[in-house]
This record gives sequence, structure tokens and C-alpha cells, in this order.
Amino acid sequence: MSRINGFVGRRELLKWLGVGGTGVAATAAGSVILNAQQAVAQKPSTAPVQKPQPVTPDAALKRLLEGNKRFIQEKRQNPNQSQLRLQETAVAQYPFAAILGCADSRVPAEIVFDQGLGDLFVVRLAGNVISPTAVGSLEFATAVLGSQLIVVLGHERCGAVSAAVKGDPLPGRIGTFVEDIKPAVARVKNKSGDPVDNAVVANVQYQVELLQETSIMLAQMIAEGKLKVVGGRYDLDTGEVRIVT
Repeated sequence: MSRINGFVGRRELLKWLGVGGTGVAATAAGSVILNAQQAVAQKPSTAPVQKPQPVTPDAALKRLLEGNKRFIQEKRQNPNQSQLRLQETAVAQYPFAAILGCADSRVPAEIVFDQGLGDLFVVRLAGNVISPTAVGSLEFATAVLGSQLIVVLGHERCGAVSAAVKGDPLPGRIGTFVEDIKPAVARVKNKSGDPVDNAVVANVQYQVELLQETSIMLAQMIAEGKLKVVGGRYDLDTGEVRIVT
């Protein structure tokens, strides 16, 4: 599949989605992608847009982990946070990685990975669970914006995972995302060690698997070597991100 400035070509994407076999549905999907491309790619001829160098999935992961190391060592560079970068990203974005993280206020991806404006496409849901909207957002980040890495990021002492481990009834719609974590909890029910921490890691691994099983688009990109999906655990006490898949 060809890319133009990091984007999937419309004709190739329509073919990929199977216009001939699915008719109106695929045409509509292509229309959405085209509109999205126009929204993120159109820019004035005078805009100071700097096109990024190609980034492989492995290089993207290395860049994230190096940024996390700087964060831990209190040597943050705070990259891409200047006024020039603000102007560049106002007219186009080329995030090199996408993050599916927990909505917990203590785990802001741009800070813990020492990145800046336009570097990361971040989707945050309590318990870092897979949902239709999360999957669609990540498909957009990869197929349209050109991200070649997705990190599912869980964290130590996650409240959503703790609730799933306890299994108590919950008010309102809080139970919706807790239910999405329970299959992971069941995997480590009889494992020795801290049950919540075991479930945090199991949930990351489960959501990584579910993401690849749920999205045909992402699965195909993975098979073609254009995308990598990994899972990580963030330590609230040390700030370290450890890859667990």
C-alpha cells in the first residue's frame, strides 16, 4: 500500500477495504478516510510544515523507551514544544506512535515518554480497554496518520483492574469497562503473587490480543510488517514503562 507524506493513498485504501465486494459500505468508508485525509493533510503553501523522517515500528518503540528513560532520570528534553512546533502541528500531524492508555491522571503519555506536540496519538479509557471507538481511533492513527506502533499501556495499582478483581457491583456505567477486564482477571485467578498486579499485566496482554483480533485493518498491517502492537506496564512509583508482550 502506497503512502503519500505518511498517509495511505485513497485508491489503495479503497481497494484494501474491498469496494468491489462490499459496495456502498466500502465506498462510504473510503469517503470517510478521504475526508479525514483532507482534514489533516491540507495546509497553506506558506505553512512551516516539516515532514518527518520515516520511522519503523522498532525505531518508534526505541524512541518511546529512550524518552521514558529520560523521564525516570529527570533528564527530560521536552521536545517539540516550541512555538514553531505549535505552528507546524496546527496544519498537519504525523504522530510516530499511538497509545491506548488508561484515563488515570497519573499516566499522561506525552510526559512519561518525554514527547511533544504531534508526536503521539493518544486514546485514553479507564482500564485501557478495547472498545469500538478505541479501535476506530487507532485505525485512523495508523491507516490515515501513518503511525507504525501502537502501545497498550496499563499501570500499577489500576483502579479499574482492582474493581474487576474485587467483582463488587458498581453504580452507573462504571461496570461497563470493568466487565471488559474480567476475562483477563480470570486468566490469572490462581496465580501466585499480588492479584491486582497480576491482573494489570494480564489485562494489557488480553487487550493487545483483542485489538488484533477485532480489527482486520490492523491485523493486515501487522502481517505486512507495517505495524507493531505491544503492551506495557507503567510503574507509578518509579515512572518506568516495562514491555510485557
